[in-house]
Amino acid sequence: MAHTQHELAKFMDHTLLKADATKEQVQAIIDEAKKYDFASVCINPYWVSFAAEELKDTDVNVCTVIGFPLGANTTAIKVAETIDAIENGAPEVDMVINIGELKAGNDKMVIDEIEQLAKAAHARNAILKVIIETSLLTREEIIRASRATVAGGADFVKTSTGFSTAGAKIEDVKLMRETVGPKLGVKASGGIHSRAEAEAMIEAGATRLGVSASVAIMNDEVSDSNY
Repeated sequence: MAHTQHELAKFMDHTLLKADATKEQVQAIIDEAKKYDFASVCINPYWVSFAAEELKDTDVNVCTVIGFPLGANTTAIKVAETIDAIENGAPEVDMVINIGELKAGNDKMVIDEIEQLAKAAHARNAILKVIIETSLLTREEIIRASRATVAGGADFVKTSTGFSTAGAKIEDVKLMRETVGPKLGVKASGGIHSRAEAEAMIEAGATRLGVSASVAIMNDEVSDSNY
């Protein structure tokens, strides 16, 4: 079922995570988020306090990333990043799991880390999304990572950073939704270029979309953005 423009906007985390993003570019996506009433603006942690101030009188949330983009920070650093981001004004944080430990079969470590970040987030009235980087995982690993997200008490499982070998795929979103059930959020991110692709991700089970092509999608255009 196709969504209205406003309904579709509320699925979108309007995203700018490039290393060379300037204040002017961050301001531009904030202004776009206000215009279209997106669910959130997703920016790097440095810009959180600025975005929070700019968005304080709107319904647009501030979202940021933790352990980004590789996920190989220590848990203590990820927890500290989470707390810092929330205190600076981000009620939504997207963490990258330790992908190597998942692939090595150390699910306990992955679950424990998610649990620590979830507790830090929830104690501060924020939500935690868990990026599992599906492009680097087998089908069985996607299932294990999705189950770890549930076991760790997070709020969303998310496909991708947008900085790896590929972004979201329909079959992965479907698998994640089947694995986590109806209650947990599923965020598809990376490589969503058009309204048709956005609608297909939602049909597959996504409840949030991480996109830098949000404005193009709102205007029924096709973007070549990687995120």
